[in-house]
Amino acid sequence: MDTPRVKRVLTVFNSFKELEADERAYWLSRTPQERLQAMELMRQLTHGSQYTSQRLQRVLTVAER
Repeated sequence: MDTPRVKRVLTVFNSFKELEADERAYWLSRTPQERLQAMELMRQLTHGSQYTSQRLQRVLTVAER
């Protein structure tokens, strides 16, 4: 996957309702592929890219009653 570029734009809204409507319209105008790419970028920014190939480790423990 190519390294995405982030375009920074500042927009002022008069209410949260206006903001949510604009954001919803923006994401509905994007293709499913673009939405997934944005989601992956946010995941990498939050958790880093080292988690892309790691899986959850299975652990079995026996608890006595």
